[in-house]
Amino acid sequence: MASTWPAYLELLQRGELACRAREAVGALADCTCCPRQCHADRREEDSPQAYCHTGRLAVVSSVFPHHGEEDCLGGWAGSGTIFFSNCNLRCVFCQNFDISWQGHGWPATAKQLADMMLRLQELGCHNINLVTPSHVVPQILEALGVAAEQGLRLPLVYNTGGYDRLEALCWLDGVVDIYMPDFKFWKPETAQELAKAPDYPDVARAAIKEMHRQVGDLVLDERGLAQRGLLVRHLVMPGGLDETREILRFLAREVSPQTFVNVMPQYRPEGLASRYPALARPLAPREFRQAVDVAREEGLRVARD
Repeated sequence: MASTWPAYLELLQRGELACRAREAVGALADCTCCPRQCHADRREEDSPQAYCHTGRLAVVSSVFPHHGEEDCLGGWAGSGTIFFSNCNLRCVFCQNFDISWQGHGWPATAKQLADMMLRLQELGCHNINLVTPSHVVPQILEALGVAAEQGLRLPLVYNTGGYDRLEALCWLDGVVDIYMPDFKFWKPETAQELAKAPDYPDVARAAIKEMHRQVGDLVLDERGLAQRGLLVRHLVMPGGLDETREILRFLAREVSPQTFVNVMPQYRPEGLASRYPALARPLAPREFRQAVDVAREEGLRVARD
């Protein structure tokens, strides 16, 4: 590998990483970092006007080597996961309701976040996996600069719900090695009902195209570990095969036929799902098998059956 791998090391050497961190942190004064564009002043510890309920400091719910991620991320030593609390999307069926909706966790300074990254590296993790990062991109950039100066050399995984503004992704160009977005909903009416985000389908399509432009198709090393590229997750929803088909077709035909996709079967009624009759049941095995068949018909690289 070149001396500037992972990607952010080149920006660190040129001083660009610090410049982007300053710009992103400055934008918290009138926040439009995510598609909600709530214009909240997030420079204080508490920001009740912010849709994400997150102020100057990122809130972290857990830090650990994750052995339940895709094999190409978790490998044998785990994916170094930093799970951020709160969320800019907040789906009604979220399986991490206490984190995404209720914000359980503790605030972390840039130095503390950097120390978490370095500790995960010391534990032998294969990457730094930033989960639910869309609303804390400025804080991540700030911490990454500190960690990289102190010797962080692991690839960065941006593990997002797919509701990412292009302007924020520009800050991450040349920073993120592996983008791992969800693509949840195809229909605006579904996105409105389940996440109060009718623009989600348009936002996700544009974001995923930009992510692919930055990093390309997923590349694995000789050990099967992800080094760089795009890996898309799609949670199959009860009765949602029509939307699944459109999402997978989009990935194959408008992003890349070589897109690595994880068609996920683990939907179960969580959070507020019981209030929605269509969501108040687990996914049927037949529905999952049909979704995987669609992914294969489209020629996609299926990460998990």
